[in-house]
Amino acid sequence: MIKLENISKSYGSVKALESLSFEIRRGEIFGLLGPNGAGKTTTVKILTTLTKPDKGECFIDGIDVVNNSFEIKKIIGVVPQENNLERELTVYENLLIYGMLHRVKEIQKKIDNILEVMELKEKKHSIVSTLSGGLQRRTLLARALLPEPKVLFLDEPSIGLDPHIRRELWQIIRRIKSEGRTVLLTTHYIEEAEALCDRVGILSHGKLIALGTPSELKKDVGEYVVEFTDKDGRLLSEICHSREEAYEIARKRADGVMIRKSNLEDVFVKLTGERIKEIKE
Repeated sequence: MIKLENISKSYGSVKALESLSFEIRRGEIFGLLGPNGAGKTTTVKILTTLTKPDKGECFIDGIDVVNNSFEIKKIIGVVPQENNLERELTVYENLLIYGMLHRVKEIQKKIDNILEVMELKEKKHSIVSTLSGGLQRRTLLARALLPEPKVLFLDEPSIGLDPHIRRELWQIIRRIKSEGRTVLLTTHYIEEAEALCDRVGILSHGKLIALGTPSELKKDVGEYVVEFTDKDGRLLSEICHSREEAYEIARKRADGVMIRKSNLEDVFVKLTGERIKEIKE
């Protein structure tokens, strides 16, 4: 459904992406995981025609993204990281204007349907600026889904949301996948990637360093982590491939040792020596 081949992009002397290649299957939720500055948003901007790569090719449903931006815009929906709703208009007015711009047929019927699906019917005539962050995110999703896109791009969709609101949003994203849509999700939330994504690509400094299902990635580097504190009070960890190996390491450490299952943050640390949350733009 989506294919990138050797995509590179620089901003001045800064390399945002370097020879990035991967494919996304039709109907899957694919996650791009990495810290701020890893290249996630740049990838989305290229695929949604907002910027052009310096080199390389990319295709959505067999259409060349770089040379056919008008055709691409007909089949994609985008929920950007920043909230770009018209804040002084109502939920309905935001959807109506967007639908008219995209020449949505039977627009009134489709607006009523998407409001029902996104549980926004009671907020139809509410001014966007009066809504909670979670309801504004739902409105962004409803707007993107109104033209019934084949592919949905979600750039950090739950950033800034409370944990319980984030999980409500996850349920909506799962529902979108069940309709047969392809979803590309960028995130730096480990739990979000593991909860939603069929496969994950891990980005670091513009390069793809790992690709697979969450379980495959964790199995490759080790499924268990031993955490312990050294004599200087620093929290350290060792990743292991078996429970027996983890127990053996734990027996050699002092008190305060904890054994837990590995997560995608551990995969990133193992591959790069850095933590996702510690890397800045």
